[in-house]
Amino acid sequence: MRNTKFKEFRESLKDSSRFFLGSNKVLQIALGRTPAEELKEDLHRASEMIRGDCGLFFTNLSDEKAERTFEEFEEYDFGRTGSLATETIELKEGPLEQFSHDMEPFLRKQGLPVRLNKGVVELIADFTVCQAGEQLSPEASRILRLLGIQMAAFRLHLLCRWKRDEFHVFKEAVELHDSRESSQLMP
Repeated sequence: MRNTKFKEFRESLKDSSRFFLGSNKVLQIALGRTPAEELKEDLHRASEMIRGDCGLFFTNLSDEKAERTFEEFEEYDFGRTGSLATETIELKEGPLEQFSHDMEPFLRKQGLPVRLNKGVVELIADFTVCQAGEQLSPEASRILRLLGIQMAAFRLHLLCRWKRDEFHVFKEAVELHDSRESSQLMP
């Protein structure tokens, strides 16, 4: 989980909400894993959904406001090694004036075909940093960071909602959770 992005989100909701993150087993035991162990009716159903990157979200917000807050939250960040490229990035042959001359050895180590030409870093051939839909290599993620290209979107999804006498599952979020594509929280 991207800590700084989550901390900012948590800070924006601190007056009305609390997040609990921790060991999934501890969260499950706290809610009750079976109908016999649960403190309130249907809490064990929420407990069954805790797996992977999950947490609990307690709030005084209305259902609609809480759902809208999570739907609208999206922060972009630099892609990490192993994440999928959202677009193909190709660099054309020629000068790379955004880099100083002392970056040339580092760029060469990242696989870029570069040389110094009168103190300017120059790309000597076209270079594809990454292909859309493919996983980012460590080198590609470092090059994208240097170029300032953000490909990762940090989102939080509600899996289910429990309140007295009502349990609701958000189907779209469960499908995402099952595919393990992003981090989720449960209210």
